[in-house]
Amino acid sequence: MSRPRLLDLFSCAGGAAMGYHRAGFAVDGVDIADRPHYPFPQHRGDALEHLAALITSGEIERYGFAHASPPWQRACALTVGTNASQGWGGTHVDLVARTRALLDATGLPYVIEQPNGRAQIRKHLTLCGEMFGLGVIRHRNFELGGWTTEQPAHVPHRGRVRGYRHGRYFDGPYVAAYGAGGGKATVAEMQAAMGITWTDVREELTEAVPPAYTEWIGRRFLAAGEQSGAVAA
Repeated sequence: MSRPRLLDLFSCAGGAAMGYHRAGFAVDGVDIADRPHYPFPQHRGDALEHLAALITSGEIERYGFAHASPPWQRACALTVGTNASQGWGGTHVDLVARTRALLDATGLPYVIEQPNGRAQIRKHLTLCGEMFGLGVIRHRNFELGGWTTEQPAHVPHRGRVRGYRHGRYFDGPYVAAYGAGGGKATVAEMQAAMGITWTDVREELTEAVPPAYTEWIGRRFLAAGEQSGAVAA
């Protein structure tokens, strides 16, 4: 059977894409940066301009589902306080509202992903690495457009994230897959903790969505579509 086609906007190195592929989708990515490690066909360019062009031309009809991970550094809980105190982050634009408006115009079911923070996202789902037995916590929020699924139960964390906090070292079952120094994870540790093997670029790994998250989402969507007869190939 042919796979339903998914449009992966702001695709980065393909963490989300790999999960959807494992769930059963054929994936096309879009990212403004050169991403040579992305494991599927990818268009290099502005994601929202590309999406608008697909809508105008009618080519959006090739797709049955869309995922978007707009840039989030301006609103991320890990960076927003530091950025504000240092006067950083002025070039980071909140693209969630613009992304949502264009995705609504497609008529496609979709997902918008963001980390914890101030981004104006409708938190229909929150997923955590412990739900999937991963070596990171990495909470991520997902807005669902045009479809729904139930929020799974949050699994209690087994301990701390390994590393230094205020000059004191803490051990724990999870690695800090962001930044560098202070006991942060090595590239190899991040790859193992998130289940990502196709890129060894630290910056890509620190931003990646663990594939287990989107594999779970993709399977839920496809299962719901099969029950209703609404999944398009």
